[in-house]
Amino acid sequence: MSTWFYSGLAPKAPGTFGSAATLPFVYVLAAWQGWTAVLAFALIVSVIGIWAADTYAKAVNIKDPGFIVIDETAGQAITLLAAGTNLWLYLIGFALFRLLDISKPWPVGWADKNVKGGLGIMLDDILAGIIGGVILYFIRNQWFS
Repeated sequence: MSTWFYSGLAPKAPGTFGSAATLPFVYVLAAWQGWTAVLAFALIVSVIGIWAADTYAKAVNIKDPGFIVIDETAGQAITLLAAGTNLWLYLIGFALFRLLDISKPWPVGWADKNVKGGLGIMLDDILAGIIGGVILYFIRNQWFS
């Protein structure tokens, strides 16, 4: 689970691969059951991810291993809550989340530096997902409604 179906084992940019591997899953979920199912998925992955990331990081004795991408899965799903089933918004949401996850603006960077363990691994991506979702919501309402 921590590697999101092994996407985190990509030799380069595992976070980007983890985010990309989340897109089709969330799209199918949104088309099939709607945004409430995506919200439930994001919450479940976030909660389980705290435990899974903490357990896996301790097992390999690395603070925040790059191959743990369940945090990207949670954050990407949170951003995509604003996308509905619009494929253009999925692409924009993907780019937004990756930009926020990599650049780590406040409070994302603060959480990354100051919160430890599984919660620390997850929280910066959850915050990036929330910020990305808010931005995507405004983009959707301004240009896609």
